[in-house]
Amino acid sequence: MGGGGGYVTAAGGRGGGRYPPLSALVVCAIAAFSAVIVLAVLHSAYDAAVSRTRTLLGHNLEPTPWHVFPHAVGRPPARAALRCAPSVACLPPISRPPKPKPNSSSSGSGPRECPAYFAAIHRDLAPWRRRAAGKRGGVTRAVVEAARRRASMRVTVSGGGRRLHVDLYYACVQSRALFTVWGLLQLMRRYPGRVPDVDLMFDCMDRPAVNRTEQQDSTPPPPPLFRYCTTRDHFDIPFPDWSFWGWTETNIEPWDRQFASIKAGAKATNKWQDRVPTAYWRGNPDVASPLRMALLGCNDTNLWRAEIMRQNWDEEAKSGYTHSKLSTQCTHRYKIYAEGFAWSVSLKYILSCGSMALLIDPQYQDFFSRGLEPKVNYWPVSAAGMCESIKDAVDWGNANPAEAEQVGARGQRLMEDLRMDAVYDYMLHLLTEYAKLMDYRPAPPPTAQVACEGSLLCLADEKQRRFLEESVAEPAVDEPCVLPPPPPE
Repeated sequence: MGGGGGYVTAAGGRGGGRYPPLSALVVCAIAAFSAVIVLAVLHSAYDAAVSRTRTLLGHNLEPTPWHVFPHAVGRPPARAALRCAPSVACLPPISRPPKPKPNSSSSGSGPRECPAYFAAIHRDLAPWRRRAAGKRGGVTRAVVEAARRRASMRVTVSGGGRRLHVDLYYACVQSRALFTVWGLLQLMRRYPGRVPDVDLMFDCMDRPAVNRTEQQDSTPPPPPLFRYCTTRDHFDIPFPDWSFWGWTETNIEPWDRQFASIKAGAKATNKWQDRVPTAYWRGNPDVASPLRMALLGCNDTNLWRAEIMRQNWDEEAKSGYTHSKLSTQCTHRYKIYAEGFAWSVSLKYILSCGSMALLIDPQYQDFFSRGLEPKVNYWPVSAAGMCESIKDAVDWGNANPAEAEQVGARGQRLMEDLRMDAVYDYMLHLLTEYAKLMDYRPAPPPTAQVACEGSLLCLADEKQRRFLEESVAEPAVDEPCVLPPPPPE
């Protein structure tokens, strides 16, 4: 069709082949070579950026039984992870959804008081509130920066609660960072425009790191470090753990779904007298936990009234955890909670069964466990003389079945009240109170990347994506629960 257009035919014009002139070939070769150079430069810059993502092998990982988890083939490393969605996907909405009306409530009963354990927010933040001078808060840029050496990531909310930036320092175990950041995004979705601008350091490993004995009154405030648990001897600020939005590696669903499944499983043996009248524990003792190793010695239903099951994680992972569904583990009247390397996410699942929970001298606290009361919604077990203490608890419960059943029921009710609504309310109040103590305007560091639902879903594998999508929050129609003011100093 058409004329030759500057093309010449093969020798003698025969053979039907058509070739571009030499000048065109030269231009194409130069263009291709330039493209290769550009790609090489971009690849070099990419590798340089990624190489700055250091993995901390000291404080964070050395004491744990875990190692650095390699990234799946073809998936980006930690710092590049938030780049896999187009930047336009992370633009904030043009306008904010309207705020709920003050004191609105679908039940018509007025504003709700927060659960009693919310008061721990004030205790957790007390070191920085006490250091506040006048109108300037005790959370300074310097003390935040001081927490960096122990943090896995820096999280910055800016733009009136409309943008979230994350600066990743090392790859967290499994998918903890992915689901933790997702939880923050869901908080912003639930309370659009109401999440305060904050700048905080977050660590995703188990054990607290900011020891109270290292901080004296004459020194600056301790570095504020958020994590999943704390102790009475640490300043670390507890925050809801990643499993509330799902734990894909163990096939544990987002919290609301998982609780409903466990409660339904518990109803299969709804009558207390039909449950096995012994104590039950199933888990992994191989997590550098002397407590759990000692617990294995209590595995004697005749002598100690206890059934202790070692979980074979490798075998369970191969079978997709089909033999360890939490909803099938509510068959006993008593369920044991034993801390591992630190606190364990299993606490909420154990309490959800409605069995009388036996807690063995817990040293670590997550955000909701401050609502536990001994002999009210759980039964205390001593680590000293552990087997005897378990036997005493079971014998008491079997001799007083109505009272034991009530302890279990109150523990389950505590978990039923811990709906995701309450989790988001806790997050909102904690960040709001923390923001009041900041003496500078939060702004993301140059190395931080904007995070949004699109960028995280882009990073997630198929199963992670399913759990993330199942845990999407709906905008609140009610006001958050009312947090009482802090007690006078």
